[in-house]
Amino acid sequence: MYSVVHTAVLSGIDACLVSVEADISNGMPMFEMVGLLASEVRESKERVRTALKNCQYELPIKRITVNLAPANIRKSGSGFDLPVAVAVLAAMEVFPTDILEDMFFAGEISLEGRIIGINGVLPMVICAKEAGLKTCIVAKENVKEASLVPGMQVIGLSHLQEVLACLRGDAEVSVDKEENKEEIKKETMEKAYDFAQIHGQRLLKRACEVAISGMHNMLMVGPPGAGKTMIAKCIPTILPPMSQEEQLEVSKIYSVCGALKGMDQLIQKRPFRSPHHTITEQGLIGGGSMVHPGEISLAHGGVLFLDELTEFKKSTLEVLRQPLEDKQVCVARVSGNYCFPADFVLVAAMNPCNCGYYPDLAKCHCSRQSLLRYHSKLSQPLLDRIDLCVEAAGVGFHDLQKSDHSEESSAAIRQRVCRIHALQRERFAGTAIRFNSQIPAEKMEEYCVLGTEEEAYMELVFEQLALTARTYHKLLRVARTIADMEGSEKITVSHLQEAVCYRGIQKNYWESGI
Repeated sequence: MYSVVHTAVLSGIDACLVSVEADISNGMPMFEMVGLLASEVRESKERVRTALKNCQYELPIKRITVNLAPANIRKSGSGFDLPVAVAVLAAMEVFPTDILEDMFFAGEISLEGRIIGINGVLPMVICAKEAGLKTCIVAKENVKEASLVPGMQVIGLSHLQEVLACLRGDAEVSVDKEENKEEIKKETMEKAYDFAQIHGQRLLKRACEVAISGMHNMLMVGPPGAGKTMIAKCIPTILPPMSQEEQLEVSKIYSVCGALKGMDQLIQKRPFRSPHHTITEQGLIGGGSMVHPGEISLAHGGVLFLDELTEFKKSTLEVLRQPLEDKQVCVARVSGNYCFPADFVLVAAMNPCNCGYYPDLAKCHCSRQSLLRYHSKLSQPLLDRIDLCVEAAGVGFHDLQKSDHSEESSAAIRQRVCRIHALQRERFAGTAIRFNSQIPAEKMEEYCVLGTEEEAYMELVFEQLALTARTYHKLLRVARTIADMEGSEKITVSHLQEAVCYRGIQKNYWESGI
């Protein structure tokens, strides 16, 4: 007897449909599984065999062959247990096979037959829906996650016996069914941090608004206690809401990492990730023997905050260079190539030297060699990929005595940011560009038009600051954002001057020769 069951395998943050074919025929008794399988999938036959025995179903003394097609895609993960068990039981004619045509199965099985939840259910169910399947059977703990896909009936079961009873149509079996929720809950603003709590630091707050308005990368340099970390933690409160498409993409990443279990809605807030400086390269960009997304992918659509930037290993920071340009990271392994999205805003903070007080020579006691070693931890190619470098000055006594009402709130800043994002959506409609920071070099003349006076100014800046082509284009992109914030269609000299001010700090630290 032959049967086929539909399931899926993860490939990056997407999934590919897999057909689990089972055939029982005469021949030497054996249970064989084929189809380019990873070790955990090959072990599935032992889990399935024992689970069926404990559910009072003995395998026939015949040749049992299970094929996971297509055979050119490597199958990994523990979610194949349930579809393999159902395919074998269907081949044993325990229930009619025609019921399986529009059904999807995914889940791990314990030796006693209990169904265990798996990671990555959301992209799997999306793949099943795109293939025209209508019903999804998963573990109970995966029900809410699977139900985020509209138009798919989701059934959550906890034991293999319940699956068999459901497929046989036993009316007395109680199952968890959830119809998908089209309604999105209203987003709630994070109240823990607010820009109204930041006293002084007008330049930093202005730079944050510019950075988020155009989704530009930003580096803050200043002494300890200047408020760099607190300002970074306030940035999520001015991030605009995500579109439905962005919510789905971010939720898929978190589903693959197992961070979406138990949630009854897509991720609403833009991510804010702040990994510790001891993180490894694989932890940052992704990878591992079981390839998984890294922190830069978990920050997709939001902010990656690297506090104490110079404490990170230099080799770890250098792997950021390509993702910052390409907005994705590709990991090559023997098992295949995996691409994860990585379109994030990099916000970094660091002290100006080891003791933290350079260039205040009254407080700084670092030697010239110590300063050179400290600043060399950040390479020039990496600095070129940062749009705004801002100095965080120390906060004075009178700034600390100001009441919260004298500072602008995050809500007011967020309204302006949302307006600038709407302007950019209108400007770049019909193109692959979403923000000013993504304007390609070949489109500069179209979106960043300079007049005669502006060209003359930029020529002078280019020569005096010895700019590279990359930093020149980043200056124009930042100036485009500043012009949008001022409501100007034309980029003027004043917009260019402000953009240049956000690069001047590099001259003080990395290009001064100390």
